[in-house]
Amino acid sequence: MENTSVKYRNVKIDGLNLFYREAGDPEAKTILLLHGYPTSSHMFRNLIPILSKQYHVVAPDLPGFGFSDAPDHQSFSYTFDNLAATIQGFIDQLGMKRFAIYVFDYGAPVGFRLAVANPEKITGIISQNGNAYEDGLSKEWDPIQKYWKDPSQTNRESLRDFVSQKATWFQYHEGVSDLSLIAPETYTMDQHFLDRPGNIDIQLDLVKDYKTNVALYPEFHRYFKTHQPKVLLVWGNKDPFFLPAGAEAYKRDLPEARLKFYNTGHFALETHVEEIGLEIVNFLASLPQ
Repeated sequence: MENTSVKYRNVKIDGLNLFYREAGDPEAKTILLLHGYPTSSHMFRNLIPILSKQYHVVAPDLPGFGFSDAPDHQSFSYTFDNLAATIQGFIDQLGMKRFAIYVFDYGAPVGFRLAVANPEKITGIISQNGNAYEDGLSKEWDPIQKYWKDPSQTNRESLRDFVSQKATWFQYHEGVSDLSLIAPETYTMDQHFLDRPGNIDIQLDLVKDYKTNVALYPEFHRYFKTHQPKVLLVWGNKDPFFLPAGAEAYKRDLPEARLKFYNTGHFALETHVEEIGLEIVNFLASLPQ
């Protein structure tokens, strides 16, 4: 019987402690799972056992999230360039040569930066509500875009509710038809980390910097067009932040991409992990080693 036990590990990258989950045979095809806001690798707790029966799975917590270090925002630059640089260091330190990436929410701009920088390493991409097209940005982004255009203290302060308990609950529940499928430890643990002293400023720095991701969309599109990576799109169609149009837009540059919509919200793994897991297992089987 294969050993699918999840290992909980830590590694130092440029002086930062990064926590990560690892499971499966290291000699098998590898998939790197990149979480989003406001969660951590905990969001993959139900997916990892499905994938690790056949594949090698690695899921780090980004700096400022989960069990990874969250240095003060004045001593660490919370930008998406810097998050990607940290995960690049993580990939290099673990000696990851070839792997697929699963990108979700904030994990998408981190993962796509890595793909642009390491096209030879990427065997395939799974995007679960991981946006790369302006078509996908909903009206929920309007107050954030206002802050991008005018990064005044007033506009920054107006976004403090973005990290509130009510906002975190909304992210998990909006668009979900059966609320009993949402495990309470998800939003409870996320909120615990969000409520750490100084974490609001970390998150507001990242919200401010998100505009750099939109500015990089054309570069991501060039990568898609040039390299034509194999892509699986698994998308909650009731996501209040990243609209179905954002998923469909991938097909402009990647006509062979497989697109599956699920009748759920932002955190599609909370309600459809079995179905999505099966799609990913089949997709990974089609990828090179």
